[in-house]
Amino acid sequence: MKTAFLYAGQGSQTVGMGKDLYEKYGSFRKAFDAADLSFDLKKVCFEDPDGVINETEYTQPCMTAFAVGVNAVFEELGIGKPAYVAGLSLGEYSALSMAGVFDAKTAVETVAYRGKVMADCAEGIDTGMTAILALPVETIQECCDKAGSEGIVQICNLNCPGQTVIGGEKKAVDKASELCSAAGARRCVPLKVSGPFHTSIMEPAGEKLYEYLKGVEFGEMQIPVLFNYLGHEKEDKDDIRELLRLQIQRSVKMEDTLTYLLKDGVDTFVEIGPGKALSGFVKKTAKALGIEDYRIFNVENAEDIEALMKEMG
Repeated sequence: MKTAFLYAGQGSQTVGMGKDLYEKYGSFRKAFDAADLSFDLKKVCFEDPDGVINETEYTQPCMTAFAVGVNAVFEELGIGKPAYVAGLSLGEYSALSMAGVFDAKTAVETVAYRGKVMADCAEGIDTGMTAILALPVETIQECCDKAGSEGIVQICNLNCPGQTVIGGEKKAVDKASELCSAAGARRCVPLKVSGPFHTSIMEPAGEKLYEYLKGVEFGEMQIPVLFNYLGHEKEDKDDIRELLRLQIQRSVKMEDTLTYLLKDGVDTFVEIGPGKALSGFVKKTAKALGIEDYRIFNVENAEDIEALMKEMG
């Protein structure tokens, strides 16, 4: 058995995520409560009375606090270390925490800052992101190029075979979507997001994050991390701070990441976080590669962890 832990990204958040884990496991509580934030993390994550959990500056620390809490429970229960870790966008920080680069406090506080500068960057701009289904990436790029006269529109997520996300200024995104439909896309699905993530509009956010990360202490990486910007492991010459800066500003290469894992013999995937988006990406990537022998586990609550424990503990 060769295992990879995959951490969900922004968009999969749900009110109440982690509440049962918080009540059951002291290790989860300690990790979840480690960060010093400007808002009541537990209140937003578990109850969200003000309806803010879907706003970037709240979503990111909530999702990461959940994930680092799960990491702590895994350690408490003796669930074995994976061969690799990776995350979708925001999830990369939870992967880095699992790998020992960030402790729980640092991970959550860093993404809280990240979420704020990303939200600030999108403020006042009418933006959008749309998933383009069943159209070659080259054709999607051509459509984005043609729609560029309407504003900024770029490929921002290469999720899996047949699913590519574009983002940018809404007028340009809508135009590119029309062109993709005309070019034969099966569907063009607008996404409920609060900013044009992983596009050049996020350039200022990336620069601010890079400066912030200069003051963050990094631990030694204990598990190989597959980085979004690269689609594979980093080399010795690659600087993690620079990779995280570029991650905000450029496309996320999740399909390349999953292809790398599957070709390297990973046969067990554990998706950590609400929803099953990454599991779907794994299935589509494996199908394209002709690989059938693999397992996927999803961890959203205490019951899921107990089931995983029986398989991997």
